[in-house]
Amino acid sequence: MKVAFATQHALAVDAHFGWCPRLVIYEVSLAEACLAATHDFPPAAEDGDEDKLAPRLAALDGASLLYASAIGQSAAGRVRSLGIQVAKVEEGAPIQALLEKLRQVMAGSPPPWLRKAMAGIGPRPFVPEEEASP
Repeated sequence: MKVAFATQHALAVDAHFGWCPRLVIYEVSLAEACLAATHDFPPAAEDGDEDKLAPRLAALDGASLLYASAIGQSAAGRVRSLGIQVAKVEEGAPIQALLEKLRQVMAGSPPPWLRKAMAGIGPRPFVPEEEASP
């Protein structure tokens, strides 16, 4: 299962999704968590311009879970519409600790959405808005 983290330096969840400079994607299983991809973005401002979300949403393709220290209501809705669970965590939460905690939940009694993600019944593929049907 793919898990994304909004980050500045790839070590902690320390960025708002809408203007994060980087998303790191991990492939997570019961056995391990491995870095699968890093997506860097140009600097973005807190300006209400939702055009900056498109490349970030595209980078989430195939992800089941997004961790961010903050995310706007509109962006959270767009992420959820792709079938991706959103987890807001305290700014500065270490990515490795979050991965370990997630793997522990996976090994125990995961919630229904996580069971589906683990079974491969995951998010819908990303479709750019201009291609999406109304």
